[in-house]
Amino acid sequence: MKRLLFLFQYIVKPRTVGAIMPSSRFLAEKMTEKIDFHKAEYIVEYGPGTGVFTKKLLEKRQPGTMILLIEQNEEFYALLKEKYKDEQNLFIVHGSAEHIGKLLKEYRIPHADYVVSGLPFASLPKRVSDEILTDTAKILKNEGEFITFQYTQFKKTLIEQFFTQIEVRRELRNIPPAYVFSCSLPKQTKEDVYGDKHSYRR
Repeated sequence: MKRLLFLFQYIVKPRTVGAIMPSSRFLAEKMTEKIDFHKAEYIVEYGPGTGVFTKKLLEKRQPGTMILLIEQNEEFYALLKEKYKDEQNLFIVHGSAEHIGKLLKEYRIPHADYVVSGLPFASLPKRVSDEILTDTAKILKNEGEFITFQYTQFKKTLIEQFFTQIEVRRELRNIPPAYVFSCSLPKQTKEDVYGDKHSYRR
């Protein structure tokens, strides 16, 4: 059922879904394997879709860790709301990652320790990608990480404009195979470039 929903949403909204099938459990494991769940207080997920990565985050997190999901697709949002209606410290927003600064303030989240992203940067307009990546770098706690996946390394150059350290790993057990980018910004560089980590520049 989830695969059919995903395929249908890809057909009608290919620019925002970006794939014909949900991510595999192997990709979900690779996306979350380097997160320090013992220390993470706040985790944000962009574009959770049917919740493949969300499921892994919920399995591994500490009970007090707050997770904020931001899903723009109305059908996926409704699915997530029903699926996780009984979860504590999980907030699901129907909206865009472009508004992450505003959303953190709304939910009184001071920063993100990790941002996990399923957004298809290859098909997003450059202006939207730039805005999301700029604000993501700002909201991350010092030494936090932005973890995303793409089906090619084409957008690595774009991401390098916002994160100076990128580790790339490949997961072949996914349709199609994917690259996982673990992105960070050294503490000194982050402060020098973005200034006060609690300010959101527009």
